[in-house]
Amino acid sequence: MLPLDVERWCAPPDAADASVLSRCTGPVLDVGCGPGRLVAALAARGVPALGADVSPAAVTRTRRHGGAAVRRSVFDGLPGEGGWGTALLMDGNVGIGGDPLALLTRLRELVAPGGCLLAEAAPLDVDERLTVRVEDGQGRHGRPFAWARIGTTALLHAADATGWVLTGRWTAAGRPFLELHRPKPTHVDAHPTATGKPAHP
Repeated sequence: MLPLDVERWCAPPDAADASVLSRCTGPVLDVGCGPGRLVAALAARGVPALGADVSPAAVTRTRRHGGAAVRRSVFDGLPGEGGWGTALLMDGNVGIGGDPLALLTRLRELVAPGGCLLAEAAPLDVDERLTVRVEDGQGRHGRPFAWARIGTTALLHAADATGWVLTGRWTAAGRPFLELHRPKPTHVDAHPTATGKPAHP
């Protein structure tokens, strides 16, 4: 059984959340936004932000608190693909889909070149693939779905394997975070000649 920190997710952002929000450059895509505390906080700061979640209740709550949200999986088509300044993977959402490599690869498609991914790792040094279901504490539960739990070490390996560059890491309130960037493409101004050597004007 893995307890879910629902009370914190529904509360205003705490100091650990603030350490992430201060690093956001808009527009911001919050993947698995849940109740929308971060999207609403960014909107209040005047930072363009959009939450994406498969739960209709999460999308409704996010909108009610002043944030914008769409009911959609990160693996579906999303607005602004390739143009997001920052993507967020908070509250264990690095586990979405049960395949961190596929998720980080997908986020590289969504974030603009030079853009940022702010990801929260599990507080333990774990690397697990799971099939889980959410239970409400009264015996009622939803359908099984694929999930993953990865700590900082595993997240660093996954980021490196998918082309992200580590630019920061920190821990706040026992929660470990990574700041990753999508590299900008490099361009060569010189034109190749038949010999394969660059020809300068």
